[in-house]
Amino acid sequence: MTEAFNYNAFFEQSLKQLRLEGRYRVFHDLERCVGNFPIAYSNKTGEKVAVWCSNDYLGMGQHPKVISAMKAAIDSLGAGAGGTRNISGNHHLIIELEQLLAKLHKKEAALVFTSGYVANEATLSTLTSKLPNCVIFSDESNHASMISGIRMGRAEKHIFRHNDVEHLESLLKAAPRGVPKIIAFESVYSMDGDIGHIKEICDLADKYGALTYLDEVHAVGLYGAHGAGIAERDSLMSRIDIIQGTLAKAYGLIGGYIAGSAKMIDMVRSYAPGFIFTTSLPPAIAAGSIASITHLMNSSVEREEQQRNVAKVKAKLAEHGLPVMPTSTHIVPVFIGDAIACKRASDMLLNEYSIYVQPINFPTVARGTERLRLTPGPLHTDKMIDDLTTALVQIFDQLSLKKAA
Repeated sequence: MTEAFNYNAFFEQSLKQLRLEGRYRVFHDLERCVGNFPIAYSNKTGEKVAVWCSNDYLGMGQHPKVISAMKAAIDSLGAGAGGTRNISGNHHLIIELEQLLAKLHKKEAALVFTSGYVANEATLSTLTSKLPNCVIFSDESNHASMISGIRMGRAEKHIFRHNDVEHLESLLKAAPRGVPKIIAFESVYSMDGDIGHIKEICDLADKYGALTYLDEVHAVGLYGAHGAGIAERDSLMSRIDIIQGTLAKAYGLIGGYIAGSAKMIDMVRSYAPGFIFTTSLPPAIAAGSIASITHLMNSSVEREEQQRNVAKVKAKLAEHGLPVMPTSTHIVPVFIGDAIACKRASDMLLNEYSIYVQPINFPTVARGTERLRLTPGPLHTDKMIDDLTTALVQIFDQLSLKKAA
């Protein structure tokens, strides 16, 4: 009789390898506290912790309008959606949310998914598998969800060097004329904090007959007069065929979406398994999203205060010789360059200074480019900025980490 495979030994060995490389991920037990964001409480120590790595970029997850809308929806409509949109989960609030998202991006229609990951994966896999002989061109720094969707679609794919429009054009030029083409890229790349060359890519799309697919998840709510993203800020929304966004970052909730032409939306709605077979967002999430989007469409206060704090943090860290990677966005990466050191720095920040910043290691970023990723928000105080700077300077000295030249 053949001896059975030792599954647990394999699992343990795999986890051991992650620990040896400094890439084993630890999820800290923290509780956000309404009214005190970005302060949370550690259930391990009972102490207050200043959160510096949240993707709730504007603190909208605790905004009174959002909380009130969600409570009202639960009181009147209950907790769950009741099923998939196909079966029994197509409630009115999700229809209202899609209409609002289409209005935000000035598109004919929008479609809501359970997450931004699912929105990317379902849409790109559907488009690339259904468009005949489709060829897709993807920025090498695109998010894992985009990569997964492209892989699932099994279309011919070409990866262009990050933000290299000349390389992109060379690939487009070599592709057969007349076949469907999609260029997939992002507006704000969330780990380096740089911005995609939207105008130049749109010019190439026009020249070679390609659809543009723009991931704005780290930009919606944060840029543009109404928070519609970088494409709105740069007056380029009309040139983008498909805009993908999230409700889980600046809007403070959960869910993802796409916006574009009514026919494209209807096709994805009708063919994408990731949409068809997934329970829809609950009414309370839709209600909170509507409240958050509506508020940020009409208020720039949060965006302006965030940008002020981002500028303060960048200047303060640079003043003290810390290696802040240059960005023109709200993302502030502090370069470490080693996975184990990055994890140690993160642990020291939490355990010795009550500052929460998760380490960013491979595969999220390339090996040798590990960093701490800071996301200053409108509610961080000057004292919090000073405390963060002091802690980082001391940790860099203790760990003999390389500072800026």
